[in-house]
Amino acid sequence: MLTIRNYVDGELVEPIGGAYLDNVDPATGRVYSRVPDSGADDIDRAVDAARRRFDAWSHTPVAERARVMLEIANLLEADVDRFAEAESVDNGKPVKLARSLDIPRAVENMRFFATAMVHFHGESHATDGMAINYTLRQPRGVAGAISPWNLPLYLLTWKIAPALATGNTVVAKPSEVTPMTAYLFCELCQRAALPPGVLNIVHGSGPRAGAPLVVHPHVPTITFTGGTATGAEIARTAAPMFKKISLELGGKNPNIVFADADLDRAIAGSLRGAFANQGQICLCGSRLFVERSVHDEFVERFVAGARALKVGDPQDANSDQGAVVSKSHLEKIRYYVDLAGQEGGTIRCGGRSPEVVNDRCKDGFFIEPTVITGLGVDCRVNREEIFGPVVSIIPFDDERQVIDFANGTDYGLSASLWTRDISRAHRVAARIDAGTVWVNCWLLRDLRVPFGGTKSSGVGREGGEEALRFFTEPKNVCIHIPGDDIDDRG
Repeated sequence: MLTIRNYVDGELVEPIGGAYLDNVDPATGRVYSRVPDSGADDIDRAVDAARRRFDAWSHTPVAERARVMLEIANLLEADVDRFAEAESVDNGKPVKLARSLDIPRAVENMRFFATAMVHFHGESHATDGMAINYTLRQPRGVAGAISPWNLPLYLLTWKIAPALATGNTVVAKPSEVTPMTAYLFCELCQRAALPPGVLNIVHGSGPRAGAPLVVHPHVPTITFTGGTATGAEIARTAAPMFKKISLELGGKNPNIVFADADLDRAIAGSLRGAFANQGQICLCGSRLFVERSVHDEFVERFVAGARALKVGDPQDANSDQGAVVSKSHLEKIRYYVDLAGQEGGTIRCGGRSPEVVNDRCKDGFFIEPTVITGLGVDCRVNREEIFGPVVSIIPFDDERQVIDFANGTDYGLSASLWTRDISRAHRVAARIDAGTVWVNCWLLRDLRVPFGGTKSSGVGREGGEEALRFFTEPKNVCIHIPGDDIDDRG
């Protein structure tokens, strides 16, 4: 059985306390590796290594930092199949999804931020002929990066790439539920000759490893993606310490279909937006609002599409849906399906575990894509994040009503609109409480744009120049230009 190790100061090391956690394959329900159960001592060791390397890395020419990061990206691209298979086993998602989406996007993250930093610029201002003010953007020190289990390598690199590109060193804590791709990534860093201590990866649980990273006095920057409750605790802890934090948290995203939409595209896009990665993406559209005049037709076709998705072995190239990440998460999803019935909903399809996947996966954590109708907009199923392959379809009558419906949760991460009316698209997008609104598409990604949520979906922005600014501290320099008349301004 494979034993995963921490990556500290360029070396793979055992956790100081010698404790390990079981790492379970969600498709089989069996333990297939051990992951360090690291604690505060391991975090201290990693932060010490990152602090020692910070001065040298922050003064390394931008082009050289970019060269190393691009080499890591090239090595990852050449090893897509191995990483995709590892992520599929770790996470339960179909290997074809990891191969086509997760790992290629991790490659893009490394490449984009490596080259973006080359073009990152400061600002200068001439002050009435008396002075020139210019702004330096300087790295902040050791960045703490805590990433989730649903898109393990994709979101890990989304955090570490801009931090490294701007000259920070990093201590990262991946989810203990899905540690494998982060572990393999360390090997690429060694092969690319990333200097020791620049990136350190410490595995372990949130309370034992994540919390000590958040409160560490020598980690001034924290970026976290995960649940809203944990994000709130991080905010409460980090605020008195004056840390800079970015929190990308939960979502209960509306997907709105107007009667004038191209229904073929809207149905296909909504199916993908509801059930990709077994619905375990914070951007999935779990509340589907359909204009009443096309509601019945849409529901009939959408349910047929959901039933046609094959739930199967993640290693099978024909599987559309794999396993959810853990037994406890499967139980949570089942709880909400049962709750939907108690709240008056009708289960149109799914809601059960398939009778047979195959013999290898007989003990895995599978559930069919689930479509629910008949629920009110204010019920718990339509307000609380389920994070699984469960979608509720709700009719609406007009634009004003659906905007109220869409905004009627504590979350505000993303939304999708389907309409041929471009004026309506602009109007509705502007009024929806969400950090990202897609029109006639879903999850169309551009790394140049800011990304983040509103309300309980978090604070701060990642992506593009916003990420580079997040990991740097502005410093103003004012140079006086001597002249006959000196204006002593305050």
